[in-house]
Amino acid sequence: MTASVRRLRLVDPDPAEDSALVKPAGGRMKVAIATQDMKTVDAHFAGARTFAIYEVSTEGSRMLEVIRFDAGSNQDGSHGEDQDDRIAPRIEAIRGCQLLFVRAIGGPAAARVVNARIHPIKVGTDEAIGEVLTRVQTMLKGNPPPWLRKILRQEAGESADTDGLAGAPA
Repeated sequence: MTASVRRLRLVDPDPAEDSALVKPAGGRMKVAIATQDMKTVDAHFAGARTFAIYEVSTEGSRMLEVIRFDAGSNQDGSHGEDQDDRIAPRIEAIRGCQLLFVRAIGGPAAARVVNARIHPIKVGTDEAIGEVLTRVQTMLKGNPPPWLRKILRQEAGESADTDGLAGAPA
């Protein structure tokens, strides 16, 4: 049995109005948020019924899409009696995102997410989506941590073999 998935994509009637998000100097990225209430990062990856997808740049953020699953698991990480693969449809749904914010994610699921070139980030407590997006925007504006620089270089098509610290003393 496959999970039923609904997608709501937001259509911008005038893309010129969002010119700041088109090609900002500091980069842009797609961020997936695992949420149950569309207000906070409050869901376990496999149990999330909703993923909100945002585009974040140095200039701001905007919602691109909401992905809703009919089936989820409870938030304790167990997946019930059915053996449906709840991970693969979720990974496929957020493919193209560079970051994934979740309350929790199991080791095997995290490995599969990373293999899909998505960096999972666990938040310690429920956190407002706006605060998460502002944090990503601040990282893009300043001196991003090495793991984020690597993601940005990969998206720009540059070599990801170094972390931008080549020649730095060990």
